[in-house]
Amino acid sequence: MKKIKLGVLFSGGKDSCLALSHALKSGEVRCLITILSENPESYMFHTPNILLAEKQAEAIGLPIIMHKTKGIKEEELKDLKKAIQEAKKKYNIQGLVTGAVASIYQASRIKSLCEELDIECINPLWKKDQIGVLKEVIKEKFDVMIMGVFALGMDKFLGKKIDKVFIQDIKKLQDKYGVNPAGEGGEFESLVLDAPFFKKKIIIKKSHELGKTDSKILKIDEIELKEKK
Repeated sequence: MKKIKLGVLFSGGKDSCLALSHALKSGEVRCLITILSENPESYMFHTPNILLAEKQAEAIGLPIIMHKTKGIKEEELKDLKKAIQEAKKKYNIQGLVTGAVASIYQASRIKSLCEELDIECINPLWKKDQIGVLKEVIKEKFDVMIMGVFALGMDKFLGKKIDKVFIQDIKKLQDKYGVNPAGEGGEFESLVLDAPFFKKKIIIKKSHELGKTDSKILKIDEIELKEKK
């Protein structure tokens, strides 16, 4: 059976990378699509260190389409549409893969765009158990760092890796404060530094913290792409 040609909506975080991992196994991934939002509180798109998506694409070995948006609610969908249209024209994609887990706002709007552009919308993580998503990230040997924290009790995780200890700790915060363990409520943002499908791994050489206790990010100043053995 001929594999469907896919574009992957890519932020560089754990969910989009996990969705990409699924797509690489089931289809023919032709490109990554990244939206650069000028609004740090974008309704649709991941923002901390989003410019690193280009370096991640290089590390993975896939072409990337990057479009800017002002990040205005609903208006940013027009910029996403332009990016998908470019991917369709340049790479002949027949489907768009997203890392949506629970956001009906995001999933419904992307689905409508795909229908309008006559391509398939594929959400391999949709409605998965959120602790299960974290466990899959660990099982698949992803190297994931927390790049932004935006909720009570989350500040201690900034710069930490997603591992078994992280899952234990995030469960405690879920019980105590109602924190969404996969960050679907915007509690945290992540960055994938390495995964089995990366040809090179990302090494953070220099970074600094920005923000206050319950709302801060780890701003990456310098990275290195290192060949994998």
